[in-house]
Formats: sequence, C-alpha cells, structure tokens
Amino acid sequence: MANQKGGVAKTTTVASLGAALAELGHRVLLVDLDPQACLTFSLGIDPEDLELSVHHVLTKGLAPAEAVIETEDGVDLLPATIELARAEADLLTRTGREHVVALALEELAGRYDWVLLDCPPSLGVLTVAALTAAQGVLIPLQCETLSHRGVGQLLDTVHDVRRFTNRRLKVWGVLPTLYDGRTNHARAVLETISETYGLEVLQPPIPKSIRFAEAPAVGRSILRTSGRHPGAEAYREVAASLTRR
Repeated sequence: MANQKGGVAKTTTVASLGAALAELGHRVLLVDLDPQACLTFSLGIDPEDLELSVHHVLTKGLAPAEAVIETEDGVDLLPATIELARAEADLLTRTGREHVVALALEELAGRYDWVLLDCPPSLGVLTVAALTAAQGVLIPLQCETLSHRGVGQLLDTVHDVRRFTNRRLKVWGVLPTLYDGRTNHARAVLETISETYGLEVLQPPIPKSIRFAEAPAVGRSILRTSGRHPGAEAYREVAASLTRR
C-alpha cells in the first residue's frame, strides 16, 4: 500500500485486508515500514515494548523470522518502532539499498500466501525498497480533490522502479477510502479517479466511519471489532477480488 499523502487509510487498509485474507484461509504477513509504527500499534502491540523490529532486519542483518509476531487477528506482523526513522539515513549510503526489503522477504519465502507492506507517507528509501520487493502496488486514495495531489509523483516513482529495480511491478489500482456517498463531491471524485489516472478503481469504496478509528484503540482490526459493519464487509469484498486477481 503506497501513497505519500498521509491520512488516506493506508494502515487501516493493510490491517483490514490482512484480516480479511486470513478469514479466507490465507497465511498473511503484514510488514510495518512506517517509523510512526501505526500498524504495529493498531494491532495491539506497543512499539516501545519491542526489542526487535523491522529496523534490525533491514539495517542489522537480523533474520526476519526472529522479529515476526503473531497477532490476535490471525495475521503475523513484522513490527516497526521509531528506530526505523534512522534506517532511512543508514540505508542512504548502502549499496543495494533498494533491495533490502526484497532480500529480507526472500528468507520467508514459502511461509506466507500474502505479504502486505505498509509504506511510510513519503517517497523515500523505504517506499522505494517496498516497491522493489512487491509484485503489485495498491493506492489508497481519499475521496477528496486535494488527496489527488501527489498521485502523479507516486506513479512517476513506480515508473522509475520498473525501469531500474523491479520490472515485474504492477499497479493494481486505486482503492477509494473515507468515502461518504451522501455528498456530491465524494461521488464526483470517485467518478473522475479512473479518467484522471487511467487506473482501475477497486470496488466497493471503503466508507467513512468512526468504527475505523475505534478499532486500533483495542488493538484489533475492524473485522474483529465490528465484523458486520459495512466497512468490514467492504474490505472483505476487496480481499476477495484481490484473491481472484
């Protein structure tokens, strides 16, 4: 999941899609690549209590399996801490820095059906390394005009990654989030996304709801806290469509 704009529900999407895929019987690993560690926190793990994290995997050569944590949502997590903020600087001078995530995940080959990468809200080293490791990128996009700004930059970065470090990378499309179908504006933005970027728009759009904010407070995804909520059902539909893909 990548979008350098913050607040577009990247972390919510990773946690919710991960839980939905686990419900379908898939083995799922979530990787928190954001130094703010929001994904880690939202799955009930206090980053300050962690001795080992993705930072040690990417910069210290720790075997990723040693840092992986099982969560109550039925998914495994490679967690982040604030130390990951130093990783950007550490990796800048390292040869092959774009491949550090791919090399780490190679060590877990065969253990998981899905690995979902939660990128930081930037186009820095960690995001490029995630795109280099990925088979596909999904772009969560808030249904507001201003949230469109920057998607072009992300697509430019994807183009560069395809040229230089990962020829197989595909753009799976845009996932509309924080959607309020009661407003004309949200509906208009949703209708223009496909025309603006020439990208597939995954359906259904993820509705705006306070339930998404409440779920991390108890360290679970919305599929566990409000399993029959329209937001949970929307993520189940998106997960099913990704599985068919």
